[in-house]
Amino acid sequence: MQLVYLSPVPWASFAQRPHKFVEWFHARYGDRVLWIDPYPTRFPELSDFRRIISKSAMQGNENAGSKEHSWLTVLKPRSFPIEPIPGSGAINRLLWAELTEQVSSFVSLQDTCLAIGKPSELALQLIKKHRNVPRIYDAMDDFAAFYGGFSSWAMRRREDQIAASVSIMLTSSTALLNRFSGNVPKPVLAHNACATEVLPDIGATRYSGEPVLGYVGTIASWFDWPLVIKLASKNPETVVRLVGPVYSPPPAPLPKNIELLPACSHRVAIEMMQNFSAGLIPFKINALTSSVDPIKYYEYRALGLPVISTSFGEMALRENLDGVSVINHKTELHGLLSQIEAYQPTLEEIQNFRLHNNWYARFDAANIFGNA
Repeated sequence: MQLVYLSPVPWASFAQRPHKFVEWFHARYGDRVLWIDPYPTRFPELSDFRRIISKSAMQGNENAGSKEHSWLTVLKPRSFPIEPIPGSGAINRLLWAELTEQVSSFVSLQDTCLAIGKPSELALQLIKKHRNVPRIYDAMDDFAAFYGGFSSWAMRRREDQIAASVSIMLTSSTALLNRFSGNVPKPVLAHNACATEVLPDIGATRYSGEPVLGYVGTIASWFDWPLVIKLASKNPETVVRLVGPVYSPPPAPLPKNIELLPACSHRVAIEMMQNFSAGLIPFKINALTSSVDPIKYYEYRALGLPVISTSFGEMALRENLDGVSVINHKTELHGLLSQIEAYQPTLEEIQNFRLHNNWYARFDAANIFGNA
């Protein structure tokens, strides 16, 4: 069976859930994949240009660009950034004519599955054109929450249309599962996971020097700067190391024990995590994060790290797990590190976590076509 996959992220980006889904699909079903890169589904904003510049600076190094495969073809749709406007699909259809013809030719070769990673007018048009193929919607984010005003309303409407038009539906978090609980077909919960194949051996030596509370990821509107600053101030003997691009600058001068490091390759990021005493996930609690299941949670735990997180999204359901400390602005933060040092998982416990929380195990357990 082949796969056509409309992705929410470009192929030439950090390997994320979409990349791992198509790699899993190819491994299990053994045939070709036609990957379609995303295009703008809202009106452009000034901040987009800064992100484009930041991403362009990463091209050509090991941060960007997932590896190519002989079984993979990547298509890049052209479009006008007008999708929230009614009738935009008819306008962009002219720009998509060649791409839709390529998809039709691909589908005609043999049995094919159409998978949607992000709602869009192009996705709706392909669903309508190929009604006789199995259709999957992998709901991995509350996409409308990332937008505002009319763009948010338009995205929500498109997503509802997608959900009503597919034969298989996955959700990455409990909040998304609950949101689509009345959908037919019923959604299947398939949490995020991590690429355990790129992690160091379980017995690899970890750095045991100065105490470090670490975070690796994008620092944007969902990042709770005031809480992180308070955490650092209450633990001046502990380094708070933040690694990643900063799109939301700190609202106040940073304590001396906060280190801001630039984005790096995933390989280097994993090496940095090995130097952490605990992994941080300090996200705000709002509509944007309510449906999030952070991949960094799985990476921290697969490295044997305790996790310090706010009570957002899926993390709100993990506060009673060993090795997870949930904090907020009312938490007594002084001496927090000493409270979590007691978490010392055995090599067997880390191995079991990796075994059950890698991408292949995750998508296998979802029994996707058994739920068609």
